[in-house]
Amino acid sequence: MPLTPTQKIWMDGKLVDWDDAKIHVLTHSLHYGLGVFEGIRAYPTSAGPGVFRLTPHIKRLFQGAHILGLEVPHDEKQLIEAVKEVVRESGLDACYIRPLVYLGYGEMGLNPIPCTVNVAVACWPWGAYLGDDGIANGIRLKVSSWARHDPRAIPTAAKGTGMYVNSSLAKVEAVRAGYDEALLLTTDGHVSEGTGENCFVVRRGRILTPPSSSVGALEGITADSIRTIAADLGYEVEEYPLRRTDLYMAEEVFLTGTAAEVVPVASVDDRIVGSGEPGPITRAVQEVFFKAVRGEVPEYKDWVEHVT
Repeated sequence: MPLTPTQKIWMDGKLVDWDDAKIHVLTHSLHYGLGVFEGIRAYPTSAGPGVFRLTPHIKRLFQGAHILGLEVPHDEKQLIEAVKEVVRESGLDACYIRPLVYLGYGEMGLNPIPCTVNVAVACWPWGAYLGDDGIANGIRLKVSSWARHDPRAIPTAAKGTGMYVNSSLAKVEAVRAGYDEALLLTTDGHVSEGTGENCFVVRRGRILTPPSSSVGALEGITADSIRTIAADLGYEVEEYPLRRTDLYMAEEVFLTGTAAEVVPVASVDDRIVGSGEPGPITRAVQEVFFKAVRGEVPEYKDWVEHVT
């Protein structure tokens, strides 16, 4: 989706104009991909814009930085306030928010230790990542020829910037082949995740999702929310190792993520999932989720942090 400029971007403690938020071409992370980021959404609520699960996202940003050996020059409270400040300045009721920790200009080479650590927070309007039709009717999913990172090769628990080359390759492959999204497997053939989403499968009335610790999938904050919602609705949710054929035989499949939100899967590798339409469990958790992000579900009101 094309970017729509907003008023300000927060960079290293200061608000700067959108067009002035620039870095040098020799910025370290531009060359070597060492950095961490988050994707967060703000939604309209009865009390103004509310950021969905802001604190857990910022905590994960700091955890990822710690895993990669990056010392963030701000504390969690400062970045939480930075996010709120950027959203307030934007004047938007709903937006996508991107905090980024990266290595700046001044050193070059594979040793990042001498580099400065910089932080930026931006936001912009963004609709349904996989399309309104995808949210309503389901998407076409393709199992990628690219395997997900092996956790022994790169720390998959961190939302690292350079690691998303893997996702981009899979996404481009899927889109060029006429699909909406890609699903990546581990090197031994287990389901890992989408290019930016966690995967859920409904079989025999149970909701199954791959165990992130063993398949290289990111521990999704939206996925955590969905597990809570599903359990509160009375559904059994279980972490379970899945093969691609489990998706072929599933009654329902859906993906979750900040960008994707909760999107049904209509087919996998041209095999229709269930009836080919979003199933009742997917619809049930999807309905509660879209109310929860807008602060309309009392038991989940703490998930929404208001910016004013």
